[in-house]
Amino acid sequence: MAKDRLEPDLDRELADLSPELRWREWMRRIEAVLFASASPVPRDDLARVVGQGASVDLLVEDLAADLEGRSFEVAQVASGWMFRTRAAYAPAIRAAADVGDQLLDLNEFDVAVLAAIAYHQPITRDGLKDIFGKEISRDLIGRLHARELIGTGPRSPRRGAPYTFVTTEHFLVAFDLESLRDLPDREQLGDAGLVVDV
Repeated sequence: MAKDRLEPDLDRELADLSPELRWREWMRRIEAVLFASASPVPRDDLARVVGQGASVDLLVEDLAADLEGRSFEVAQVASGWMFRTRAAYAPAIRAAADVGDQLLDLNEFDVAVLAAIAYHQPITRDGLKDIFGKEISRDLIGRLHARELIGTGPRSPRRGAPYTFVTTEHFLVAFDLESLRDLPDREQLGDAGLVVDV
């Protein structure tokens, strides 16, 4: 999303406005950038539309407060921010809009393999075989890759240098995670009643 140079007609400092109006305009610029983007927008990109020294974090906080009570919110995911519909409105969206292609459509085993990749990345197919006790098909890996939930990581330093798999930014967005540190730990999984060997 970032451009290498600023638009020549973009007045970032807005020195002719009062501090309150300047802040409000910077909030609206951030709102416009988030609205126009289909993926999370990093802090550095948002900083390109506000004055030098303006706190992007505080501007986003104020924008989020402005959106309180609306059907959408500002969410921090994958090292950036994006607009997201609030979960309470998901049934209305499914009833009225064609969102079929956006559904992940993963079965239980697909999710288990995806979780193993997330917790053990970078991991090879052999590493997944060790976890599940059976061969993980190339088709399953292909499905996860086609949905952009995983990507190829560094080649393993083992004989034959097999490919490894890692999760992607799209994985973080799909599961509403800011980073992999937001994955539940073993204790949280146990508290949820999940029997998972991670």
